[in-house]
Amino acid sequence: MTTVPEVTLNNGVRIPQLGFGVWQVDNDDVVAPVRTAIETGYRSIDTAAAYRNEAGVGQAIRESGVAREELFVTSKLLNDEQGYDSTLRAFDATLDALKLDRLDLYLIHWPLPAKDRYVETWKAIERLYAEGRVRAIGVSNFKEAHLERLSNEGGITPVLNQIELHPVLTQEPLRRFHARHGIATEAWSPLGQGKLLDDPTVATIALEHGVSAAQVILRWHLQIGNVVIPKSVTPERIRSNFDVFGFELSAEQVNTLSGLNENRRFGSDPDQVNG
Repeated sequence: MTTVPEVTLNNGVRIPQLGFGVWQVDNDDVVAPVRTAIETGYRSIDTAAAYRNEAGVGQAIRESGVAREELFVTSKLLNDEQGYDSTLRAFDATLDALKLDRLDLYLIHWPLPAKDRYVETWKAIERLYAEGRVRAIGVSNFKEAHLERLSNEGGITPVLNQIELHPVLTQEPLRRFHARHGIATEAWSPLGQGKLLDDPTVATIALEHGVSAAQVILRWHLQIGNVVIPKSVTPERIRSNFDVFGFELSAEQVNTLSGLNENRRFGSDPDQVNG
């Protein structure tokens, strides 16, 4: 079975660089794709309370036959639960839904700047980490200003920031900030919600390697150092997205794909999400 490279986080915990995401997959439909992903070789599974599929993900993990210590499980705090005490309760609810004793990574899902609760929320998550209930803690959709405030008012630097990132939104300034502060970059919507699969530049590079457009984009993510979590419910695509270790993009091809950047989001701007 293919061995997926790992990224060592700033607390020494290692996360597989290629994982499996389950955004927009209903709880009733999530068991089969997660089981397929684990059977294929994925060992990192990314969910969130907001996805309302943690119970199904937990069921798939139990049914997979793979030892718990071989899996890296991430979940995220529901936006409505930000705040110190509510974060602690929400974490308990997530563990209960997943039927797990501990998480590998727990993230604040969005900063919600207008609500101004992410610092006290972070302090609750730091407590969960200190108690050994989660192996690593991080954030999602945070911009530089949000990260700087955590650095100034919190005690622990996030191990990772999960952000929208793909060839037309390369997030280079934020990635440089991450690198300076030892924060790993994880890409959600790594294929631009599928909108980049018909891009002619991507298609040309795919033809040169005899692979799919999705494989080219995922390979680009891996080669620039991102942790990446593609989502699919189709077994063939789940397997194809994992099959990205048999070829390598040239430096010129990596730069060409990075040159597609338009700073264009397909998802929401974090400054505009407040609920």
